[in-house]
Amino acid sequence: MHVGPPARGSDLGAAGMAADAEAPRVYEAWKGSNIFFLQGRFIFGPDVRSLFLTIFLIVAPVSVFCVLVARKLMDDFSNTLGVPVMVVAVVFTLYDLTLLLLTSGRDPGIVPRNAHPPEPEIYEGNNEVGGVQTPQLRLPRTKDVNVNGMTVKVKYCDTCMLYRPPRCSHCSICNNCVERFDHHCPWVGQCIGLRNYRFFYMFVFSTTLLCLYVFGFCWVCIVKIKNAEQISIWRAMTKTPASIVLIIYTFISVWFVGGLSIFHLYLMSTNQTTYENFRYRYDRRANPYNRGVVENFKEIFFTSIPPSKNKFRARVPREQGYQPRSSGGGFMSPNMGKAVGDIEMGRKPVTWDELRAVTQVGDLEEGLSNRNLADDKDGELGEVSPDLSREVLASGSMEAQATTHHRLSSWGRGRSWETTPEVQAVAAAVGETSRMGSGSGSSIMAPGNL
Repeated sequence: MHVGPPARGSDLGAAGMAADAEAPRVYEAWKGSNIFFLQGRFIFGPDVRSLFLTIFLIVAPVSVFCVLVARKLMDDFSNTLGVPVMVVAVVFTLYDLTLLLLTSGRDPGIVPRNAHPPEPEIYEGNNEVGGVQTPQLRLPRTKDVNVNGMTVKVKYCDTCMLYRPPRCSHCSICNNCVERFDHHCPWVGQCIGLRNYRFFYMFVFSTTLLCLYVFGFCWVCIVKIKNAEQISIWRAMTKTPASIVLIIYTFISVWFVGGLSIFHLYLMSTNQTTYENFRYRYDRRANPYNRGVVENFKEIFFTSIPPSKNKFRARVPREQGYQPRSSGGGFMSPNMGKAVGDIEMGRKPVTWDELRAVTQVGDLEEGLSNRNLADDKDGELGEVSPDLSREVLASGSMEAQATTHHRLSSWGRGRSWETTPEVQAVAAAVGETSRMGSGSGSSIMAPGNL
C-alpha cells in the first residue's frame, strides 16, 4: 500500500514549531547587564551582591534587639510588654524585606530595544558611489514632544536604537533604557524607575520607622532598668550594652534613610525624579509634569502599575531577516561625524573618519595583493601593457572604494556588512570591465596574433 508524502505546508509548520521550541528564552538572550533568577521570574541589576549586604544591615541589628533587648523586657519585666515588642519587630522586619525584594527583583520599567533603527527622516547632501548619486539619511538627535502643553525634547539612544520616551534615560550600569528613570540604587542592586519607585520609597520609609522603633525601645529598656534598680541612667546603660550599641547604630542609620525619605517626599510633592532634580533644575524653569501636590501623590501611590513591556520567559521570536531599503541611500547615525559608541556607556570613542580610513586602507591592500598574485600567475600583463595594468588596478581601487562606502552606510542602518543590490550591480559592471580588459590583453599576447 503506497502512502503519499505529507503536505509540504505541514512540514514547514512542524519545522517552525520545532524551531520555536528550541529558541532561547528572552532572559537567556538578554542584551542588558541584568542577572536573572528562577528562570527569568526575578530580574536584578549587575550589582545584585550588594543586596546581601543590605539584608545583613537590616536583619543583624533586629536579631540583636530581639534576643538581648526585647527578651530582657519579657523576662525581667512583664510579658505583656516584651512579647508584643518582639512580635512587632519581627513582623516589621519581614515587611521591610518584602518591600526590598519588590524593589530589587522586578522590572523597573525597561524599554525593549529595537532590532533596527527607526526610519530616517532628514536627507543631507549626496554622495557619489560608482557614478550614482545617493542621498545621505540622518536621524535627528532629538525630537520635540508635547507634554501637558509644554515642549519636551526626547533623545535618540544609540544602544537601544530608539527615541526614549519622556522621562526615560539609559542606565549605564544595567545597560537599559528605563521609563521614569530616577537613579540606580547600589543598595538594592537595581534601577529605580516607573514600576518600582513606589516600593522603593515604601522600603526607605519603613526602614526609617524600624530604626526609630529599635532606638525607642532600647531607651525604654534602659529606663526600666534604672527605675527597677534605683540607679543612675549611666549605670543603667552599663547593665545593657546591647541597647547602647543599637542606639548608636540606629541613630547613625536614621540620618541616612530618614534624610532620603524626606528628600524623596519633596521630589514626589513636586513630581520630579532624582535624575531630573540634579540635571534639569526645575526651580529655574517650569516643570511640565507637576500637577499639584495631591495629584502628584495620587500618581505615585494610587495609580495602577503598568505591566512590564518585556516577557522574559517567552521564546525569542525567529528573526525575520532585515531587508535593505531600496532607496539606495546611505544611512547616517545621529552621531555621524562624532565619536562612535554610546557616550553613556563610557566606551572609548572612535571617530567615523578613523573607522573609514582603516577600512579603506584594509580593502585597498587586499585588492592590491590579489591583483599582484594574479599578475605573478599570468606573467604577461605587466610586461606587455603597463597602461592596461594601471587600468585594472584603478578599476580594482574603484571597486574597493565603492564597497567601503557602502559598508559604512550599511553599518549605520542595519548593523550588518551586507551590500544593496544597486551597489552590487555597480561593482559587477566594474568587474566585468576589468575582466574584458584583461581578456583583450591576453589575446594580444597569444601566439596566433603575433
